[in-house]
Amino acid sequence: MATVSAHELFVLRNSGPLDIIDVRSESEYATAHIPGAKCIPLEQLNLRRADLGEGDVVLVCETGMRASMAHRRLVPRNGRTLLLEGGTRAWRSAGLPVVTPLRTGWSLERQVRLCTGLLILAGAGLTLLISPVWVLLPAFIGAGLTFAGATNVCMLGRLLARMKWNQPRSIERLPACSH
Repeated sequence: MATVSAHELFVLRNSGPLDIIDVRSESEYATAHIPGAKCIPLEQLNLRRADLGEGDVVLVCETGMRASMAHRRLVPRNGRTLLLEGGTRAWRSAGLPVVTPLRTGWSLERQVRLCTGLLILAGAGLTLLISPVWVLLPAFIGAGLTFAGATNVCMLGRLLARMKWNQPRSIERLPACSH
């Protein structure tokens, strides 16, 4: 598996045709991504293989794990397929530019995990300290997570997406993800 460092990719993207494919979720991509990167979430990669073209491709995710999985799904293909070592985390650590269209630095998935964890802990604590009726709160959250897993519709995610900190920085709408 051929890899490229963040600085090498910075130079490569200015030296010729190269597609940078970000395989993270749309909400992670919208939080911060490499300029010029296209968002093709890992779970859509096989369906959208034609979007990759025939040239060289660099696969990117947050740390490199999902990009490695994507690489295995794309072999064989005509052009070179490279992986960004350390993902967008390494890109940011190298001080290279990122597009940050949202006010928050947290992906929507991370916000959902934090909120559900806090609500479950609060429900458990209130059950132990106040009243057994509070056990309904973690049960409600568990039912919501089950519904989200079964239908791919997360109501808490939809609610959080409407919050001010998850809105674009300016009136100019940036494309969240190419389809």
